Parts: sequence; C-alpha cells; structure tokens
Amino acid sequence: MDNRRPVSVDHYENFPVASWLCPPHLRPPIQAIYWFARTADDLADEGSHPPEERRAALARYRQALSDAFDGRPATGEWAPVFGPLQRMIDGHALPRRPLEDLLSAFEQDTHNLTYPDRAALLDYCARSANPIGRLLLHLYGVNTPAALAESDAVCTALQLINFWQDLRIDLPRGRHYVPLADAQRHGLTLQALADQAAAGQASAATRGLVAELAGWARQTMLAGAPLVHRLPGRMGWELRLVVQGGLRILDKLAAQQHDSLRRRPTVGAADAPLLLWRALVMPAMAAPARRPA
Repeated sequence: MDNRRPVSVDHYENFPVASWLCPPHLRPPIQAIYWFARTADDLADEGSHPPEERRAALARYRQALSDAFDGRPATGEWAPVFGPLQRMIDGHALPRRPLEDLLSAFEQDTHNLTYPDRAALLDYCARSANPIGRLLLHLYGVNTPAALAESDAVCTALQLINFWQDLRIDLPRGRHYVPLADAQRHGLTLQALADQAAAGQASAATRGLVAELAGWARQTMLAGAPLVHRLPGRMGWELRLVVQGGLRILDKLAAQQHDSLRRRPTVGAADAPLLLWRALVMPAMAAPARRPA
C-alpha cells in the first residue's frame, strides 16, 4: 500500500482546515495533524486491499506514531507524514491520546462493524471525530470542561451529518453507520437499506429514519454551537462557518425529503452568502453541551 505522501488537507471536506482564517503560526501543526489523520483514513478505507493488509499497515502506522512520541527519527514509508508531525509534537506538546484514538477508529473501520444503538455509534465518534476538535483546542490553549464538551458535540455532529449525507456511498461498501435500533424502529433492516442504496431511491420508511437521524445530528450540533463564542478571534469565526455548513447540509437533506440515497446533499459556493450571514448573526446560546442520548 503506497500512502507515503501526505495528502491534501482539503480532503476532509467538512473541516475548513488551515484556511485563511487560521493564524499563520498554527497552520503547520494543523496541517501535520490532518496529514496524519487523512493518511490513516486512506490506509483504512481507500483502494481494494484486503482487511488483513489494511490492519497490518495500520499497525505499522501506529508504531511510527509511537516512534514519533518517543523521539526516534521518522524514517521509512511514512517519513513525510511523521517528520512534520514529530516537529509539531515537540513544538506544540501535542497530546498522544487523541492521535491514538483516531487510529483506534480507523482500525475499527477495517472490520465493517455494525452499531446496535446510538451509544455504540457515539463511542465510535468519540474516537473518529472528537479527537480533531480536542487537538485544535489544545493548539489554541482552550481546555475548559465546557469548551471540551461543546467541541465534542460539534465534532460528533459533523461526523453524524457526514454519515447521513453519504448513505448512498457507504451502504454499498458495507459501511453501516445507521444504528440497528433506529432501523428496526422504522421497520427496516441494514440489508434493506443497502438494497435501496443500490437502487438509488429511499422508501418512505427510510426517509422517516433519515429525518429522525438528521434531527439527532442537528440537536447535537446546536448543543455544541455555543463554543463559537468561547473561542478567540479567527478560530471562533472559522467554527461559526463549520457549524453553519453542517446545519446547511441538514437543511438541504430536508429539502430533498431526506432521500440521500438518490442524491448527496452538499454545500457549494452558492451557499456562501447565506452561511456568512448565519455565521454573523449566531446567537450567544447559553445552553451547556450535553452528550446526546
């Protein structure tokens, strides 16, 4: 598997990484983190390699991360990733746990697990999405319990939105992020969802299911939205656009009757004026974030 070269950070489409709003001195660590995460994601997900080969590659990747934290020089197949990351670990005291949690989630992806309920899916999100927010807060020196909880909510919401946005892509690949309990409540099985994804059209029951899941994602995003008022300067403004971008995708999903099996809802340049306006007028919501059930 050839994933030695760091990929473009804009591959993470729901995160405006290292944009012009990001302070210049933080762009190198943010880019190093995203190269690390994106390369691991590609090892777990891209190409046609068998799961055993993917897990072996991720095990080597985990060892390379351990070497970086232990101060051993980056060599070998992923030196372009771990060389910069090691410099950022040293220069910014990056915490080890969030990076290891990300790898844990990518390793889990290779097993194509199903999720019995929302708690199980939230556990996955806590390792696949929330570490990114916590690493960014670390770089900005923000570490209050309230900010961390709201960051987790925003990151989880972005992950959930991405799941419901990409059902037509993930289901045929055996990626079943819809909790079984939610599917069963709507009289559906995961195989029925996969069959509908192959046909490119959702039944009324599936649209009802996706509407409910989208409502869960919206509630989660709104629980974390007060974070935009806790963050200083450019970071707060960038997060406003992230939050509004996620909510806009949910708006578009609703506008197509929650049928993401027919067409994937996306945000484009035409949405920019609305997003900017909504980001500008975001209310100072005082409700604390809580882990959604």
